This record gives sequence, structure tokens and C-alpha cells, in this order.
Amino acid sequence: MKREETGTHLQRIGEFMQRLLSELKPAYAAEPVYQVLERVFGEHFQVKETDVETKPNEALSAVSLQSPDDLEATYREKRGQGYQGYVANLTETCDPENQLQLITKVQTAPNATDDSQLLAEALPDLKERTGLETIYTDGGHGGPQADKALQEQHVEHLQTAIRGRIPNPDKLHLSDFTLKLNEDGKPVGAICPEQQSVPVQTSSQQKAFVAHFAAETCAACPLLDKCLVKLGKRDAQYHLRFTQTEAQASERRRRSQEQRKESRNLRAAVEATVRSVKHPFPAGKLPVRGKFRVACMLIGSAAIANIGRIQRYLEGTRKAEKLQNTAPGQGKIALQQPGISFCAFAKTVWATLYRLAKPPALAASW
Repeated sequence: MKREETGTHLQRIGEFMQRLLSELKPAYAAEPVYQVLERVFGEHFQVKETDVETKPNEALSAVSLQSPDDLEATYREKRGQGYQGYVANLTETCDPENQLQLITKVQTAPNATDDSQLLAEALPDLKERTGLETIYTDGGHGGPQADKALQEQHVEHLQTAIRGRIPNPDKLHLSDFTLKLNEDGKPVGAICPEQQSVPVQTSSQQKAFVAHFAAETCAACPLLDKCLVKLGKRDAQYHLRFTQTEAQASERRRRSQEQRKESRNLRAAVEATVRSVKHPFPAGKLPVRGKFRVACMLIGSAAIANIGRIQRYLEGTRKAEKLQNTAPGQGKIALQQPGISFCAFAKTVWATLYRLAKPPALAASW
């Protein structure tokens, strides 16, 4: 079929689907197959008066149906490349004092799900099970939804980067101001880069916050030309206005900048963890469809990764104890090797289960 004939062909498909939906509705409206057909028609076509029209590509949603046998998979573009399927979010311990770091949570969701939503959903459970105090993430996990959950769970959020446009280095950013927040996360005070400290008040329309800085101090400030403060029209004070969302975003950026100055990135190790969970699957793709099956395989793979870590930790501990208990002059002793370790047994079971799965033509990836 020629490219110029594509529109006409899709038009005929839409008209035929509309006819099927109309004729089959009385008897099959409650059937899942009929509902899938109805969903596809609604996602790709629109009816104007009595005419069926094909929706343009830019009007198609990322959550539109990707495969007739996987109703939950979605579409996502990342770094210019398109992906169909699901996204996995892993959380692991990263305290430098821990001798053993473990994966503590595995989340699976359609890949159109925002990372900040996954963080917000994970926090209550992580806080209850692990006593979480600080969490390290990349830039994608920041946002108003996550900020609210972090405030409720009293968890500090440190990001290795900040999503969005990079601030102009020749201008001051709100993150250059230190904002004092109350227990509810509302700004109550602000300190400028030159250490002028003032209270923060709610604006007259109750939609934002404003800090009033002394005109005499600001006028003599060497940073005034690139500062965010603006001289008021009705008074002689300089004002700094911002919203709650901007305040939370600036605090995340300020913490991220402080962390980079300390050259401390405790999140880096999780990249290797993600690889260890993906490694058992060819090309990092799962041989199953559907959110439930995808979640089961990811949890199983993460469990095997944890078992391997525990096994290596126990073996290392036993070796250290035996070497420490060796009498002087006897030299190192040979360690007895077990017939098969629990880790090896678990990997054998996992490999068997994996071989039983039948790889389909479309695989979910993350």
C-alpha cells in the first residue's frame, strides 16, 4: 500500500469498527473483547456528526492500547527513543556503615507513570518497614506529589540532578536563598545570599508567599543587579515572591547542589543493582506480558539478587572468622567447600522457571 493511501485505508477501518460496535453492542457490550474494540476505536478515531475521522498522531495518548493481549502496557519516549511496556523502580539500602546492602522494594507500573508518583507511593511502606530517614534519587523523582509524601513521612530527599531548565548562572535562583519551613512545609522565613534574614508572609490573594527585604540593605548589596527581589511600587521595600511549588523545588535544588559540593553520590551503586536484576533476561526484556506477570518476574529476580548478596556476605564473614582463629605459624587453612550453596540452588530454580516461560513477539522493557 502506498503512503498516500494510508489515510483512506484507516478511514475505512474506522468506519468498519464503528459499524461493528453499533451492531454488536446489544449482545456483547459486557464482553471484554467488545470493550477492547471500543477502547481502540475511541483512542484512534473520533466521530463528528455522522463522519468517522482518524485522529492525528499527536493526539494519540501515551496510555493508548499497545497490544491487544496486554491492556496495561503504555508508551513512553526517553532520550528520543520510544518504549512500550512497563517501568520498574528499585529501592535499596545505601548506608556506608552497612556491611550488607539489600533491595528493599520493587515497583512495577505502566511506563507512562511519572517517577515522582512511584516515589510517593513507595514512601509509606518504606518508612514503616525500614525506618527510612533519607532517600537518594535521580532528577526524575522530584515533584509536588513526591514533596507532599516526603513531608508527611518526614523523609529527606537528595537528588543527584534536578529535572527542568538549568538556571542562568549570571542570575540568582530561588535555591540561592535559604528558606525556613514549618512542620507543614510552609515557608516562614528567608535568608538571602548576603545573609539578610526576613520573615515570609502569605500574599494578599493567598496564592503565594512574599518576603520583604529592607531597601537600605538591598540598595547597597553587590548582588542586587542579578537578584530576584523587585522594588515595590507602593512602598520602599524589595519583595521576593514565590509559590509553594517553587519553594519545594528550590529546596530540592539547594540540597542537590550541596551534595555535589561534598562529592557524595550514594545513589550511584543502584545502577549496578538495576543491571543485576535485568541481567537474567535477554536484552533486558521480560518474556511475559501484563503488569502482574512482569511484577512477579522482577520481584523474583530482585530476590535472587538479594540471596546472592547475603550468600557472599556470609561466606566472607566465615572466611574472616576462620582466618582470624588460625593459630600463629599454621598459615592459612583451606576452607571446606559445600556441595551446593543455597544461592546456587536458588539460581537453579529461577533458571528453570525462566526456561518454562514462552517468549512472545512483544516483550516489556524498562
